[in-house]
Amino acid sequence: MWELVSANKRRSHLLLASMALVLVATGWAVGEALAAAPVPGILVAGGLWVVMAELAFRAGDKVILSISRARKVNKEDHPVLFNVVEEMSVASGLSKPPEVYILDEAAPNAFATGTRPDRAAVVVTAGLLERLTRDELQGVIAHEISHIKHRDVVYLTVMAVMVGTVVILADFARRVLFYGGGTRRRTSSSSRGAAPLYLLAIVLILLAPLVARLMYLALSRRREYLADAGAALATRYPEGLASALEKIEQSWSPLTSANAATAPMFIVNPLTKAASAITGLFSTHPPTEERIRILRSLGGTVSFAGYDEAFRKVTGRPVGVVPAAALRLPATPVRPASADPRTALDRLRQATDVLWRLSGFAFIPCSCGTTLKVPPAYRGQELPCPHCGTVHKVVAVSP
Repeated sequence: MWELVSANKRRSHLLLASMALVLVATGWAVGEALAAAPVPGILVAGGLWVVMAELAFRAGDKVILSISRARKVNKEDHPVLFNVVEEMSVASGLSKPPEVYILDEAAPNAFATGTRPDRAAVVVTAGLLERLTRDELQGVIAHEISHIKHRDVVYLTVMAVMVGTVVILADFARRVLFYGGGTRRRTSSSSRGAAPLYLLAIVLILLAPLVARLMYLALSRRREYLADAGAALATRYPEGLASALEKIEQSWSPLTSANAATAPMFIVNPLTKAASAITGLFSTHPPTEERIRILRSLGGTVSFAGYDEAFRKVTGRPVGVVPAAALRLPATPVRPASADPRTALDRLRQATDVLWRLSGFAFIPCSCGTTLKVPPAYRGQELPCPHCGTVHKVVAVSP
């Protein structure tokens, strides 16, 4: 597996270097268009990138968790989810299971973030926990852990920061040009030879955000395929992830906690409905139905080579998506589906119980089998059980 990670990191560094060139070109364009002084623009762009990249590498995961409004949960809050995370961490070879967070969202979705594999987090929505069986939940968690193992989350965070920097610089230049600052400077200039440079700068200012965005999306889409392959190998049950993607697509609705910067990190686009193969160039994710067909084309064994072959057959592309070194890894047989004793009502109760606990509700078991769920306002009071009449003291809930 280290060959896949190594190849993934080399391609990531290449894309990061390419994005840095776009940023430098944007800085040159801003300086040239506004003041006929490209060097200060380049210096400002470089300074912004250093500061924001340092922030991304040191605390990018905390920033993303904060803006997503994710809340950390403990093992006693949802034992099934934690057991699945621990199982998939072991199966994927992570030295430490990621922390687990939940989003209070009805739409099923998930993402992972982190600056290192040993400092990562998996985030799931309440809607995901409600709808998925254990096998399907395994597939989604394995997909997100594959992102962590392949170092995807680090580079997606940094790329998001760089795209934001390019957009900020270009937007600043467009606003100044709109109010006439750059135009007046060029009009008063007596140098006709500067006009071509000015036009080139305008073109770069207009195109730089689009180029940066397309590079970011290309990075995200390719990694979704690789994470699907990694999940199929870790679970040895591709149908689990395929069925989960199908349910997520069928129950899709936009997430209020997602934005343009975090959207590429989710397993399915949380802002817009899945794109078709034709419009996929401008989408943060590959078409979901395409991903499902690839997973269901793997047959009785799972391997990176098998996934690469299925990818080429389903998409019709002559070149696969898996690095050549990973194609030599051995195949493993697909396991049978496992039973999940939980009903749909059980899953709904478990998911809502997590949210109630996070909101400070007290859970009081009664001898008659009823569990009282009491809001924080009733702390210190006595409440009778509505079924047997037993009076219970409501105590404070530990944070």
